Amino acid sequence: MNPFRTKSIEQSIADTDEPDHKLRKNLSAWDLTVFGVGVMIGTGIFVLTGQEAYRNAGPAIVISFLVAGVACGLAALCYAEFASTVPVAGSAYTFSYATLGEFIAWIIGWDLVLELALGAAVVSRGWSAYLQELFDLPTWLAGGDATPDFGAIAIVAGLTVLAVLGTKLSGRFTSVLVVVKVAVVLFVIIAGLLYVKASNLTPFVPESKPAEGGSGLDSTLLQSIFGIEPTAFGVYGIIAAASVVFFAFIGFDVVATSAEETRNPQRDMPRGILGSLLIVTVLYAAVSFVVTGMLKYSDERMNTAAPLAAAFDANGLDWASKLISVGAVAGLTTVILVLMLGQTRVLFAMSRDGLLPRGIAKVHPRFGTPYRITILTGAFVAALAGFVPLDELSKLVSIGTLFAFVVVSAGVLILRRTRPDLPRSFRVPVVPVVATLSVLACVWLMVNLSVETWLRFVIWMVLGVVVYFVYGAAHSRVGRRREGSVEG
Repeated sequence: MNPFRTKSIEQSIADTDEPDHKLRKNLSAWDLTVFGVGVMIGTGIFVLTGQEAYRNAGPAIVISFLVAGVACGLAALCYAEFASTVPVAGSAYTFSYATLGEFIAWIIGWDLVLELALGAAVVSRGWSAYLQELFDLPTWLAGGDATPDFGAIAIVAGLTVLAVLGTKLSGRFTSVLVVVKVAVVLFVIIAGLLYVKASNLTPFVPESKPAEGGSGLDSTLLQSIFGIEPTAFGVYGIIAAASVVFFAFIGFDVVATSAEETRNPQRDMPRGILGSLLIVTVLYAAVSFVVTGMLKYSDERMNTAAPLAAAFDANGLDWASKLISVGAVAGLTTVILVLMLGQTRVLFAMSRDGLLPRGIAKVHPRFGTPYRITILTGAFVAALAGFVPLDELSKLVSIGTLFAFVVVSAGVLILRRTRPDLPRSFRVPVVPVVATLSVLACVWLMVNLSVETWLRFVIWMVLGVVVYFVYGAAHSRVGRRREGSVEG
């Protein structure tokens, strides 16, 4: 058994034509861009903007979003090259299989399970809380210490049904909600500009000061290694905030999981990935500027779950908070849906390769979707969202995504060397420099996450290694083909 055996690009593409595991090609560049915007405009813009301005960056939260956006942009270029060259479901998992070998691909797939399922569960709870506040519903619907979060369970169940019915239908549903939430975001920017005060934006980069807490497992990995005293604001505060608001950009990589369902992936994947990231980065920077201009970053109302609404309330625009809540509900709905779609496509690719039971990868004969995996994913996410406290675990979503970005960026360098003959409709410019900068930027953001987050991430990865050697390695179709014992 060779855990570092690779699966050729040609074989990956050939496997997409298997009758029982063939996905329907329905998506265009517009659909992909909508998916990207749909999953990225959510928790970050409606929650993290105010919280990180209050805790770490002040008005310079604008720079934090730009730093995170640049790091994602470097990785997005690498994703665009891979997704257009290898138009197969699975995103970073499939790319890694072709470049770094089966074991690394499994680790990435296992990592994406953490990122996407946990991310969907966390956002589901946020959706439930916003809905309860918007319609003044009974508080028990949003869960408590001893009761399930029925709202989160309900939204996951409903979106699971939608995902089974078809990717194109999901795309149309997402398009409608994306229009709603982008309209709300534009309202925040345009209306909010009228209430921006220069005094609230001064100083733009607050002076650095010792941060509260930040010791032991709560300290960042960088602080623990080098014994750096934790600080807030200043340059370090901007970077620390960038590591957290990075969560807001999670999603453009999910676009790559839909490559196999795209009509013209060579042309449309780069447009969808880079287009959605550019749109969202501009909107994030604009909103963070407006919100910190409307309400002083040091105001405690910024450190809430609804800082945008708080900023409008502070300026006598109470009616606007309801409108913003509508945008938040619409925004978080699309985030949950697209994260779940991405999750099912990663598991679909892993199952089709035999690393997970192949039976669960069967595609519905009418809807053309991996319905068994979709239903299983929905049940898993609903259980997490309904019954498991996820506040601290949400930090795992960022570290999991950054790890995937590092592997994909390194994979571009490797595939350029090992398969220079492959036709590439999109090529990363100045590839050694851009891909290397992508790796370094993502690693830098990773080391600015807490030691506790790193420990949980390592435990999850160790569990994944056990599952691979107990089941995946023995059932791998690539391994069985080489032994001459696999059907087809």
